[in-house]
Amino acid sequence: MQDHYNLIYREEEREMLPLCYQEGVAVIPWSPLARGRLTRPWGETTARLVSDEVGKNLYKESDENDAQIAERLTGVSEELGATRAQVALAWLLSKPGIAAPIIGTSREEQLDELLNAVDITLKPEQIAELETPYKPHPVVGFK
Repeated sequence: MQDHYNLIYREEEREMLPLCYQEGVAVIPWSPLARGRLTRPWGETTARLVSDEVGKNLYKESDENDAQIAERLTGVSEELGATRAQVALAWLLSKPGIAAPIIGTSREEQLDELLNAVDITLKPEQIAELETPYKPHPVVGFK
């Protein structure tokens, strides 16, 4: 099952992920890095962020809980000596039923960086640190 799932959008945990797990259906999450929002400090602007109309529909830059998650992601990344992207992917890979996040890059070195996420194992307390600030969001789709 291809689902929208990442640290700042976890609405699939309500129904789809439990169903997939129960039925033995693997999940390949799309937007695992929240269209780049989980790869840099929260609030940092890029040309893509400004021009990304789809991302503006999916994520709200003003969400304080998402900002807290991003801050905690930075802390856990520093603690592990890893990048934010690697830790965000390691979090996804720690979830039951997740087969392979769908990652996209614009440079080969980014791909090399992201692939190293498979070597990171998060401790339960690190997972809790990342997950605790999450508040449910409205379910979003495409217009």
